[in-house]
Amino acid sequence: MNEPLAERLRPKKLEDYISQSHLVGKEGVLTQHIKKGLIPSIIFWGPPGIGKTTLANIIALTSERPFYSLSAINSGVKDVRDIINKAKQSGGLFTAKNPILFIDEIHRFSKSQQDSLLQAVEKGWVTLIGATTENPSFEVISALLSRCQIYTLNSFNKNDLETLLNRAIVKDEVLSKKSIKLKETNALLKFSGGDARKLLNIFELIINAYQSEEIIITDKTVTSMIQNDTIHYDKSGDQHYDIISAFIKSIRGSDPNAAVYWLARMIQGGEDVKFIARRLIILASEDIGNANPTALVIANNTFQAVSIIGNPESRIILSQCATYLACSVKSNATYNAINKAQQKVEETGNMSVPLEIRNAPTKLMKELGYGENYKYAHDFKNNFISQEFLPEKIKGTVFYEPGNNSRENLQREFLKKNWKDKYGY
Repeated sequence: MNEPLAERLRPKKLEDYISQSHLVGKEGVLTQHIKKGLIPSIIFWGPPGIGKTTLANIIALTSERPFYSLSAINSGVKDVRDIINKAKQSGGLFTAKNPILFIDEIHRFSKSQQDSLLQAVEKGWVTLIGATTENPSFEVISALLSRCQIYTLNSFNKNDLETLLNRAIVKDEVLSKKSIKLKETNALLKFSGGDARKLLNIFELIINAYQSEEIIITDKTVTSMIQNDTIHYDKSGDQHYDIISAFIKSIRGSDPNAAVYWLARMIQGGEDVKFIARRLIILASEDIGNANPTALVIANNTFQAVSIIGNPESRIILSQCATYLACSVKSNATYNAINKAQQKVEETGNMSVPLEIRNAPTKLMKELGYGENYKYAHDFKNNFISQEFLPEKIKGTVFYEPGNNSRENLQREFLKKNWKDKYGY
């Protein structure tokens, strides 16, 4: 049989779909949509091999709609228009049964390609289902985003992946005829990187390599069979995430040599330069922050520059930014501050804004005490006057602890001078 295990085992109905209970469980939002027969245009966002294509197929089968599929890698505006014309002629206009157009890796569509979808989605000629491994807020135009529901698919956990392996052993028409004992799974899960499709393909490869009738799967046998298999950079697979992680950690660890090596790996693998630049912007704020505010300016300028320049010269700009950030003083104080503040909000809920710092645009609000006793900082010496800005129950709480570096030490002195002992600076 030529069909790979991952394809043979692809679920055909929601009941067989593993994980994503928030979408396909009994009370899941997709389950409810399918029951009602009213499917909105959707963009599925999640890591590779998580089941985005499978979900699109299940929706089409369950709702009994015509199904058209395109891959953004090898499709252009003409392909999109051809399918839209077919959909318009299928007799499903303005009904609950309008055709589904599935676009894999929709983040790879250019603006003009995405623009070509707008009218069809808006007028209901097709129900669009897009799949992306990248944040759609960055990669999908706002006009299309506003017409779609965004659903996030979570990574598989260990139990999900082991369930998938056991299902393959029991239910697959080929594997079920063999004597397979799955003693250990750690190596299989490690080499698959959480990608279900890759997991099943590796599993089948190992099963087929056995000569004996009894097949015993252990971590040792799995490792010995595939440890010499060269892993190439795959910008849509787990290496995409592993290498960007190595790149970011190298910069965070102030190693410009490792940073440019991993940068070169991504560039050679054809990684999207804007994706790399966006990660540098995040790092500049998360790992450097106020220790060197210029880092964020340079990272943002890098994103603008590579968006204009493109390949191959973008590599030079990215290299400059990466080495600059790697050699910069580090601080995660601002990152920690917002994390602490969000945790406090979750713990305490929506506490009232103190009356004196509320906005008072109307006479009634002023009579109720809104803005009363507010002290305008610029009316006082050094543009500062001690007053309370936090809700009563959490006043005096410290969220921002400046790091131990020259710039943030100056911030600490500034805060200590103004607030005295209030925040303990």
